[in-house]
This record gives sequence, C-alpha cells and structure tokens, in this order.
Amino acid sequence: MSIITFSLLGILAFVLLFGLFFIVKQQSAAIVERFGKFVGVRHSGLQLKIPIIDRVSGRVSLRIQQLDVVIETKTKDDVFVKMKVSVQYKVIKDKVYEAFYKLDFPHDQITSYVFDVVRAEVPKMILDDVFEKKDDVAIAVKTELNDAMINYGFDIIKTLVTDIDPDAQVKDSMNRINASEREKVAAQFEGDAQRILIVERAKAEAESKRLQGQGIADQRREIARGLEDSVKVLNSVDINSQEASALIVVTQHYDTLQSVGSESNSNLILMPNSPQAGSEMLNNMVASFTASNQIGEAMKKQREENARSKKKE
Repeated sequence: MSIITFSLLGILAFVLLFGLFFIVKQQSAAIVERFGKFVGVRHSGLQLKIPIIDRVSGRVSLRIQQLDVVIETKTKDDVFVKMKVSVQYKVIKDKVYEAFYKLDFPHDQITSYVFDVVRAEVPKMILDDVFEKKDDVAIAVKTELNDAMINYGFDIIKTLVTDIDPDAQVKDSMNRINASEREKVAAQFEGDAQRILIVERAKAEAESKRLQGQGIADQRREIARGLEDSVKVLNSVDINSQEASALIVVTQHYDTLQSVGSESNSNLILMPNSPQAGSEMLNNMVASFTASNQIGEAMKKQREENARSKKKE
C-alpha cells in the first residue's frame, strides 16, 4: 500500500507542478481567471498560477493584424463600385482586458464601422474622384475607427483602399472613352505631322525653284557675256556686228543640229534645218526688234500729244 500511495502522491505532485507553470509566447498575452473571475494579464515568458484554482481562459495576440473588408456602394453619379479596404490594427498592450472582455467578435465590429464610413463618404463623390481621392476615404475610415475602437483596447495602425472595382459595363465604357481620347490625340498629332510635311515640301520646292531660276539667270548671263566676247573678237578682224551676229547664229544652229543628231533615240525634229535657217532667224529677230521699237516710239509720241492736249484744255 505504501508503494501505491507514494506513486499516487508523485503523480499528484507532478500534476500540480505541471499546472503551476505556463508559458506565454512573445507578442501575446494570457488572461488568467480564478473560479471564472479575472485575476490578471500575463505577458511573454514563464508564468505562475495556482493549479486547479487558476486557469488561462484565453490568449490575445499583440501583433499587427489585417482585416480585409469588401464593400459595395454607390457613387454620386449613380455608379456601383466594390471597394476593398484593408484595416491594420493591434491590441494595445495596456488594454488587453478591454480587448478580451468588452468585444466578443472584434472583426465584426470593425467591419461594421468600415461599412458605415465608406457608405457615408463615397456617395459624396463621382466615380473619377473615388479613384483620385481614395486616400481621403482611407483617412476617414481610420479616424472613425480610432475614435470608436480605442475604448475597446484596439489601436488602428493603418487603413488602405486596396481595390476599386466598378461594374463591368462601366469599365468597358471608361476604356472606350480613354481609347477615343487617345485616338483623337493621335489624329491631331498625325494631322500636325502632315501639315508640317506639306509646309516643308512647299518650302523645299520654293527654294528649288529659286535656285533653278537663279541658275537659269546665271546661265543666260554667261551666254550673253560669251556672245559679247565673240562679237568683240570678230570685230577685231574687221567683221561688223551684223555679220558677227549672223555667224554666231549659224554656228549655234549647227551646234544644235549636231547635239540632236548625237542622240540615237532622239524624237526631236528641228524646223527649219536648212543652211539659210540661221540667216532667216537673224533677219526675223532684227525685224521684230525694229518693229517693236517703232511701235514703242509711236505709242510714246501718242501719249505726249495726249498730255499736251489735256494741258491746253
């Protein structure tokens, strides 16, 4: 009997010793009750309690936790959107009692406050403002939650609006509007590019014409100088100006015939091409210049007579 008694006493001592100590993990707190009444809060480390009489009724995490709340609400321009609000919170170390005993389901209370604030703030904004001012919504949620939850031992660290999801038809409409705006801008840029290209082509063509005209003018000026030099050389050997001009015209005429004849595939026909053609061309030119001068002199005399007649009147 003594051996059995000692065994039972040993087992009882072991149970009592095992029930005397308990461990609380880092960043957590344990609630100790005695016959159902709150005794105290134990923090991380090896802790003591009275076996059988005291018990650990619960443990509370002191780490930062996150609760994601999805809310469907309506904007000012009657667009329904789903918003995802992430609430980061933790239990205040000095208010573990309030966090454990005052709230039965803290997640439900936090969710209710988030719904209330979001559905009060978002209907004041149009859809575009909801995207632009989502931080204002998050700040409003954090302020409201802090004021409400601080008395229950919860500290709201941060609130974030992590997603805004309008109706699918609304997103399609927004995408079409955005695509139309981009196509409009692209068309404007393309039109500007075409306009610049046309202007630059016109400038280049004008510059080409100017240089071409300048080249023709320079060419004719050099031809005139060459003719003048040729006449002077012929005059120096007792050939008068009319004979020299006729000789130059005939020479140029045959040079032209030679140039035409050197091209095997030429379709050009020079009319007339007789040996007298150069002389006839020169005579015609002289006659036309003489007639033109006579007409000019006659018109000048007529104007002078008309002017004298008006003065007499």
